[in-house]
Amino acid sequence: MTHRFPPGFLWGSATAAYQVEGAAREGGRTPSIWDTFAHTPGKVLAGDTGDIAVDHFHRSSEDVALMAELGLGAYRFSVSWSRVQPTGRGPALQRGLDFYRRLVDDLLDHGISPMLTLYHWDLPQELEADIHGGSAAGGGWPHRDTAYRFADYAAIVAEALGDRVELWTTLNEPWCSAFLGYASGVHAPGHTDPVAALRAAHHLNLAHGLAARTLREVLPARADIMVSLNPAVVRARSSAPADLDAQRQIDALATRIFTGPMLHGAYPDDLLADTAPLTDWSFVHDGDLAIAHHPLDALGINYYTPSLVSGSTDNAPPRHDGHGAGSRSPWAGAEHIAFHQPPGEHTEMGWSIDPSGLYDLLLRFHREAPGLPLYITENGAAFDDKPDAEGAVHDPERIAYLRGHLHAAHRALAAGVDLRGYFLWSLLDNFEWSYGYSKRFGAVHVDFATQTRTPKSSARWYAGVARANELPDS
Repeated sequence: MTHRFPPGFLWGSATAAYQVEGAAREGGRTPSIWDTFAHTPGKVLAGDTGDIAVDHFHRSSEDVALMAELGLGAYRFSVSWSRVQPTGRGPALQRGLDFYRRLVDDLLDHGISPMLTLYHWDLPQELEADIHGGSAAGGGWPHRDTAYRFADYAAIVAEALGDRVELWTTLNEPWCSAFLGYASGVHAPGHTDPVAALRAAHHLNLAHGLAARTLREVLPARADIMVSLNPAVVRARSSAPADLDAQRQIDALATRIFTGPMLHGAYPDDLLADTAPLTDWSFVHDGDLAIAHHPLDALGINYYTPSLVSGSTDNAPPRHDGHGAGSRSPWAGAEHIAFHQPPGEHTEMGWSIDPSGLYDLLLRFHREAPGLPLYITENGAAFDDKPDAEGAVHDPERIAYLRGHLHAAHRALAAGVDLRGYFLWSLLDNFEWSYGYSKRFGAVHVDFATQTRTPKSSARWYAGVARANELPDS
């Protein structure tokens, strides 16, 4: 048996600029918050940085040829803001834009559709350091002006690439930018102020809407505008009222804090009530929510693992976000809620493997936003991949992970979900944020010392699925 996908279904893979590009000081690029964070002792495992990463800046032609060899129909990449607008203000740096022009042209020459993400966590450091930020975190996303700077940057990139790129994503996983960056401090810029995190979340919503409006004005009518969220699949440990309320609170802070404004034009009442002891939300100005509610052409969903929560911290391990983010909670106003390790198989990240969570998410947004096409913009797993004596890299665990999640995607299609594409995270082993180079998500193995690329067995398996547009039953 096989499971066919709809004609035109987009099969791709994804990366992010700071994780793959390297060339951190070339061509006029200035530091982003991740450059600063990674160079701060103790912030990233083993002191790793993205200075070189996997050298995609110099090897993009090789990488595009590899994508074509693997039969990928699309490549989702992000633009480094500080490479094209070094201070986060002012005119574009054409040398920086030239890299992305070449990349896009190369993709199109190979028949690969580019999907461009404007922001994947690498805010120009100068914007973060803005002394007029008006919050404990200084500038950055807790500062309202950053949202307007982002819209200006969106216009720069759209004017340069809008004639060739038809799939545009404003933000990737704004939850991580807000709560891991400003509440738990395990991501750049490394602050630990829950009120700053809530301010950041709102200004990311505002930035999305301002950028979407700008893109709509600049881009051709054929372009599609979307956002990629990492909505949580939150499950209660039991049916006890405290556990069910914990599930509700985390769903509000993880998902509805973004989908409320973006899809419905309002913050959920329960979120405002839960966080009232922290803030009165006076940073939300008249008209902000209407801007954040700018119509979308599609919604990107990133999914890796579900979360299991309870209302009591009794006997709970020191986990706060389901992603092993550290001992300080990112959950502003819900720090008492405990996260538990679900039973069953886990990836190298310690994340439980549960394809049903992907199915549940797709059905949720099919019901919540009827008529809005969906893309799976990230899905994948880290395993301890090593070359064998002949240099081959066999990763049957990843093949099993992908097979399970693609079956879930196919089930969702059969249930009526308008799913348009799937993007494997990630094309290449790369710099995995605060884990440095210790975790490998790539379908292609990278020897970080030599930069040699070796497709793993999962890459060949995925290539077969993409070419056939169908999933083998076994």
